[in-house]
Amino acid sequence: MKRQVRALASVIVCLVVAFAAAKAGFAQTKAEGQKATVTGCLQKGDESNKFAITGEDGKTYQLRNSAVDLSKHVGHKVTITGTFSAEKKEGQSAEYNQKEATKVGTIRVATLEKVSDKCK
Repeated sequence: MKRQVRALASVIVCLVVAFAAAKAGFAQTKAEGQKATVTGCLQKGDESNKFAITGEDGKTYQLRNSAVDLSKHVGHKVTITGTFSAEKKEGQSAEYNQKEATKVGTIRVATLEKVSDKCK
């Protein structure tokens, strides 16, 4: 009887851990049109008035903005909140997709909160 209880307890623990891991992975996956919050280093983009943020997860998001003056916060650690749209990669080579794997999409900025004057 004790062996069965231990086996059942082990199964329950494994299921709880698996569920928690799956939920964490799902929470990090952003869907089109979903609210997104990313904390990271705000960077100037390649073109004028273009910006990007590299989150703590290592992924880079392009930023679209009309609500917040992002230029004042370049080089700062910030938290951006806005609406996510996925990067379109159809019809592009596997080599291009591998290079661009950390670029996941665009966030239309609604709010910006400065966390620190410097990126770490």
